[in-house]
Amino acid sequence: MANPPSAPTDPLITKGLPGALTSLNPFVKIGPDDTITVVIKHAEFGQGITTGLTTIVAEEMDADWEQMRWEFAPADVQLYANSRIGVQGTVSSSSIANSWEQLREAGASARAVLVQAAADAWQVEAAELTVEGGRIRHKSGLSGGFSQFATAAAALEPPKQVAFKPVEEFALIGKGVRRLDLAEKSDGSAVFTMDVQKPAMLVAVVERPPRFGGTVRSFDPSAALRVSGVKEVVQISRGVAVVAESFWSACKGREALNVEWDESLAEKRGSRELFDDFRKLAETEGTLARDQGDALKAIKRSQNLLEVEYELPYLAHAAMEPMACVAEMTDDGVELTYGAQTLTLDQLNVAKALGLEGPHKVTISSVYGGGSFGRRTSPDSDYVVEAATIAAALKEKAPAGTKPPACKLIWDRADDLRGGRYRPMSFHRMKGTLDANGHIESWFHRAVLQSFFARTVFEPLTVHDGIDHAMVHGTVDLPYEIPNLRVEAQMAEAGVPTLWWRSLGHTQNAFVTETFFDRLCLLGGQDPIDARRRLLADAPRHLGVLELALEKAGTAPVGEGLGRGVAVHKSFDTYVAQVVDVRTEGEKIRVERIVCAVDCGIAINPDIVKAQMESCITQGFSASLGEEITLVEGRVSQANFDDYPVLRMAQAPPIEVHIVPSTEPPSGVGEPGLPPLAPALANAIHRATGRWITRLPLSREGLI
Repeated sequence: MANPPSAPTDPLITKGLPGALTSLNPFVKIGPDDTITVVIKHAEFGQGITTGLTTIVAEEMDADWEQMRWEFAPADVQLYANSRIGVQGTVSSSSIANSWEQLREAGASARAVLVQAAADAWQVEAAELTVEGGRIRHKSGLSGGFSQFATAAAALEPPKQVAFKPVEEFALIGKGVRRLDLAEKSDGSAVFTMDVQKPAMLVAVVERPPRFGGTVRSFDPSAALRVSGVKEVVQISRGVAVVAESFWSACKGREALNVEWDESLAEKRGSRELFDDFRKLAETEGTLARDQGDALKAIKRSQNLLEVEYELPYLAHAAMEPMACVAEMTDDGVELTYGAQTLTLDQLNVAKALGLEGPHKVTISSVYGGGSFGRRTSPDSDYVVEAATIAAALKEKAPAGTKPPACKLIWDRADDLRGGRYRPMSFHRMKGTLDANGHIESWFHRAVLQSFFARTVFEPLTVHDGIDHAMVHGTVDLPYEIPNLRVEAQMAEAGVPTLWWRSLGHTQNAFVTETFFDRLCLLGGQDPIDARRRLLADAPRHLGVLELALEKAGTAPVGEGLGRGVAVHKSFDTYVAQVVDVRTEGEKIRVERIVCAVDCGIAINPDIVKAQMESCITQGFSASLGEEITLVEGRVSQANFDDYPVLRMAQAPPIEVHIVPSTEPPSGVGEPGLPPLAPALANAIHRATGRWITRLPLSREGLI
């Protein structure tokens, strides 16, 4: 059987579906040909979640994998909220974790009503029936597919409690079933926002201020309107939109546009000035995030004090598909089609921007997204609101009695790289001391960066006691047993808009903590791996991934110009260790091999777990080598991949991924593989060259 097609809800891209589906609950539908469609409440950006979530339902229903289909859920927070955040959205590697029991229950409940319907039809006891490969059977020889009983099953009251299948009986989970999106992503039939077409649709681009915080003082649209294909030029809150018959025409119209900007409130500092200000802020006491023992006293009296400062730059998400959204006004609302990541938030923001009666007037049809890494969920729904407000302006300009055209807003690569919403730049001041035996006695970490969540709708989730706890991810829960440990944070202010970036605060903090750990150990004459083993004695899952990674990595390379680095980090309830082997080639560094071990509880699909670890490692490696956003007098210097170099295939090192067997509930894998990469790489570089890396990317150090 060919790979089954996905089943998006947008009628423009629904094709080859089997006909009317019978809903047994909000997550399970049965087709007349015995197909089972699972309603997916999370976004698919390449992470394989549509396959992973479908597998959970299929397992509990005892279905055959060839029966399985999926479709994106509509925007409905009452039915499809993410239990971790209370809104419908895909964040913090929570898709599997927050859906695990919910979808097991949905699958088991659907199976139960189908079995009961079959029992009623055959006039036998439900306990006498078995289900295997998507068929219901009775010892008398009676058998039937799910569709035969779907209508009757839908009318039954679902059981109040259902029994889940024991882990040892899993037939699909943990077995590596084929991804459901392989065929369409391979043959080009998969639909992303950039692929969506609607009748008479127009395309829009936006001219935005060259400095963050700038606003439109005035603009002259006349030259833009003379460009062939340009239909309208409209001002929106974030700049001036040019609307045309094609993307090319819109871009040419934007080039002709004459805008005068008011930069009186704009951010005018460059990267160097910002780092200098962050360093000054680091000289003052921050807000206390953790205080164990008395680190300040130990530091004051110690003769073995190590002080290190770290600088990490702004990073763009640089998803391969830039931001895009299709908006079409209706009589009393708006219809949006795009790779939606936080549907509830987007509904609220668009409804407010357009003055609609409520979020229910904002309809969302989800399609694939070409990567996100956090970018497609912004607290102000920036690009989604832009698309909706442009569509609303077109409606106002449309002749009476005519239907306004749909409009596709597209950000080009320069828009994306210069549009803000970066991973925050950060400055870290570290201090540590050793006891008489060379063991770590005290640890002090003061982090300075912009808050991830302050002044956003998500602030109540992480900002309390005067601190954004996402800023201290991986530091307040440092797993090593250190007697005196103090963590502080300073929420810096800057006009550069920032956003969560794959693994949030873990990405900066793991680099700092795991390299500082090695540095302290070596200063005390301790082997960093042995020290980790000793200090992780009461952290069995940390220790488990460390030992597995080391076992699979084998003997460390020995010789001049060779080095091995190790790092361990927990994020989003998943434990990851990585071993990196490097060699020097003249003044440059070559990565020979990366070995990763991951403990994510039950691995729903081992192939997808490995793919996500490889993805995280590759992105972490890319960021470590050459990625950075820099500002000069408030203007972003980068505009495309020639000056924001993402990793090329020829640069990608060999990667091995090993999964720790587990029966613990599944946890996230979309982000946890990223934080350990940079520190393991930096530790390896030190072993090979004697140089300690305290700034990234490595291109700043002349190592690539």
